[in-house]
Amino acid sequence: MNPYQYNQRWKFLLLIFAAIIAAASLWYTNFLVQNLSEAERTKASVWAISTKNMYAMPDVNDEYITYIYSVRDSLKVPAIITDTKDSIIYYRGLDSTKTPYNMGSDIQLENSNLPKYDPGYFQTQLALMKELHPPIVIDLTGGEKWYVYYKDSLLLTQLRVFPYVQLTLIAIFLGIAYTVFNSMRKSEQNQVWVGLAKETAHQLGTPISSLMAWVELMKVKFDAEEDPLLSEMENDVRRLEIVADRFSKIGSKPNLENHAVYPVVNSFVRYFKVRTSDKIKFTVSGDKTVEAQLSVPLFDWVIENILKNAANAIESAGEINILISENIAKEQIFIDISDTGKGIPRNKFDAIFQPGYTTRKRGWGLGLSLTKRIVENYHKGQIFVKDSEVGKGTTFRIILKSSLTYEPAKI
Repeated sequence: MNPYQYNQRWKFLLLIFAAIIAAASLWYTNFLVQNLSEAERTKASVWAISTKNMYAMPDVNDEYITYIYSVRDSLKVPAIITDTKDSIIYYRGLDSTKTPYNMGSDIQLENSNLPKYDPGYFQTQLALMKELHPPIVIDLTGGEKWYVYYKDSLLLTQLRVFPYVQLTLIAIFLGIAYTVFNSMRKSEQNQVWVGLAKETAHQLGTPISSLMAWVELMKVKFDAEEDPLLSEMENDVRRLEIVADRFSKIGSKPNLENHAVYPVVNSFVRYFKVRTSDKIKFTVSGDKTVEAQLSVPLFDWVIENILKNAANAIESAGEINILISENIAKEQIFIDISDTGKGIPRNKFDAIFQPGYTTRKRGWGLGLSLTKRIVENYHKGQIFVKDSEVGKGTTFRIILKSSLTYEPAKI
């Protein structure tokens, strides 16, 4: 299993574990809410029955009355008692600024210190209580009935909402923590890679200079200025020099200049195809005049990585075609690189650009990831799989702006 797939599996398992914890938390909270809800219904029943007893037995002794009042006062559930016509008889636990007096008391409304009675408020609360819970029916003497309506206490309401608030805050915290630590990890990795790249470029400098000197010496000694073998050897040494230059510039702002895209691409294809199987046919076609701002050494790297993948995808004989075109209206340049290789499954179109993803046993899975970074971060373009069919081939599309006015990013 490659590192990318391994990391993806761990992320998936951690996501499932987090989902299980969230589900367990919600289930347990719901269990508590159900128990508390049953307890509050019992409280509402007790309050209603105690009110009935006070109403039905006005001549009982003071000690019993005191007991009933103490029971009523301990039940902190907002509730309303109505008759069969929805006329409000008693209430408790409502907004004190809109409920100036107990409907069963003798306090006069003329008392200017009392808030104004708000009948609309009572009707609104009654309608709300009817929606929340079925009524508790109290039978009175003479066939008369009371209906007790109630709503959840503030504690129960908060308990219903609490797990969602808690999980949201935890998710926000974990998201911020993941972003920060991931950014720090990437920053550390980038510093390591930049240092390694610059040291590699430094170490390559001496042997490359030596090889160039040896090639020149062989030309002079054997009078072989036009020898094709030495010319190709010289091309390879220059290629090494370009590669070393690429590594030395990692971490620096690339220098972009106007270049015709066709000659840049065609030049690398000429170099690459003589170092690939002669059973693979290369063609470069399209508009030869369109220009874009390019860092040629870096853009060569892009073409190199895609062509290497295309050549590896062709098991025996095949074709690699490069078409360069322009969308004048959008000021975009399209570079379509097509091969007749084994193709890519549609569900892997995005995965192939992830670091560590590879289908080769000895591959590092960094080529296309680096390619995407060079195109998007350096040249402010796009690269994606335009089309692919397993067993028939793949087409990559690179989109560049024909005129760029951005500040290039550092690696």
